Amino acid sequence: MLGETPYSAENPVLPLDHLVLRGADADDALVLREGVLSWKDLRTRVSRLAAWLAREVPERGARVATWATKGELTCLMPLAAARAGLVHVPVNPLLKHAQVAHILSDSGAVLLIATPARLKTLEAGDVPADCRELGEADALAVAAELAGEMLPSQADPDDLAAILYTSGSTGRPKGVMLSHANMWLGAESVAYYLGMVRDDRTLAVLPLSFDYGQNQLLSTWYAGGCVVPLDYLMPRDLVKAVERHAITTLAAVPPLWVQVTEMEWPPETAARLRRLTNSGGALTVDLVRRLRALFPQARLFPMYGLTEAFRSTYLDPDLVDTHPTSMGKAIPHAEILIINELGDVSQDGEEGELVHCGPLVAQGYWRDPVRTAERYKPAPAASRYGGIAVWSGDRAKREADGLLYFVGRRDAMIKSAGNRISPQEVEEAALATGLVAEAVALGLPDERLGQTVHLVVRASAGSSDAIEELPRKLMQELPNFMQPKVIHWRDSMPTGPNGKLDRTGLAAEIARETAA
Repeated sequence: MLGETPYSAENPVLPLDHLVLRGADADDALVLREGVLSWKDLRTRVSRLAAWLAREVPERGARVATWATKGELTCLMPLAAARAGLVHVPVNPLLKHAQVAHILSDSGAVLLIATPARLKTLEAGDVPADCRELGEADALAVAAELAGEMLPSQADPDDLAAILYTSGSTGRPKGVMLSHANMWLGAESVAYYLGMVRDDRTLAVLPLSFDYGQNQLLSTWYAGGCVVPLDYLMPRDLVKAVERHAITTLAAVPPLWVQVTEMEWPPETAARLRRLTNSGGALTVDLVRRLRALFPQARLFPMYGLTEAFRSTYLDPDLVDTHPTSMGKAIPHAEILIINELGDVSQDGEEGELVHCGPLVAQGYWRDPVRTAERYKPAPAASRYGGIAVWSGDRAKREADGLLYFVGRRDAMIKSAGNRISPQEVEEAALATGLVAEAVALGLPDERLGQTVHLVVRASAGSSDAIEELPRKLMQELPNFMQPKVIHWRDSMPTGPNGKLDRTGLAAEIARETAA
């Protein structure tokens, strides 16, 4: 435990599964392909799934992973696992076997529930010996047959509830540990500042394995509203879904917002949306203007966040037109400080490191005390919360009006279409093919995606077919969002004074080439 979370009798934090108690029995809670679940139905199904999980995995705190597209299993598991006293590990359905194998091994998952098609892609050794595999439909069918139901849990709010895996600038994905309190307060915070109410209907298009993707469910259910999960194929699917399901709330990442603005929106359909929320990268000024013109009646909420602390800031929609480049101010339950090189709170206009303090701060990285110590450190002396804070590494500044502005990222993380991509993970996949001797993955600016992956490589001796074979091998080993847009072949790779590959020089070189 990294620090104590302050709770109050006036506004208690409850175990996460208590969210299922907040809606009215007859109201819609979840719209699935198979039909609509009322809040009464949702309570029953969460209870039965929890009872089945507790029977299958009696050890409290054990990890249970899911690897499936949006549906009943992935929507119910955050609450059902919490009620059963287990820790949910949602796996991005876009990941391939190597990434899934790492997550299963690292988390120590004892059960993997997935779609049969995904289970078939796993290779020998991908699933640890002590981890059972079960098909999604089989798990739901057995749980539905249970006569008994499970009462709401009495878990301590600081108990671990989920591990969300997120890529770092180096190394394999690391698991961020979220408590019941982290997730409950995150749901409460977002529902509050978005002004969500019981008749709101959220179109959940973000992956449920992401922090804000999962919060689409939790914040809507905190408000007693209805969630419509959608694995869209084309942007026009969103237009149809907004009309068909009377959607009021839509969250997306900037590349999807670009596509949204390129669609034909009937005025009556566009008018259904009450609020638009952004995550996974900053909105450009041009994109803000296009969204405001297309959805003039909708309130636009630009946001900034860290998986290590969920959300950090949001910009008041009333300020979007006049301050489109601002990150806004701290969300409820968050304290955001800008700390200069001397360790003091920065003056107005002075650049510093963004530090997130307060009860939304996660519990660190799962089984990784070294990387935890690098990012989770004692809060600055000026913090009203104290305890442990997330030192983001991001550079920001605060102006005299209190609004925050993003300056830049310290690390080499590649952020493409809302996905955080570890350069080292792409490089390791390339080297593992045996076709290349050296590899450097870079993120270059892209108007639609934010950044795209460029891979610079030197072929291994004797790899005469490397140019043709490497793209094919990478397609087998890496998910689509990690695929290099361009592979740049070099006879030799530049090195710096320390003998390491000169990433900065390569980045400048490739940027010049692509601009030419």
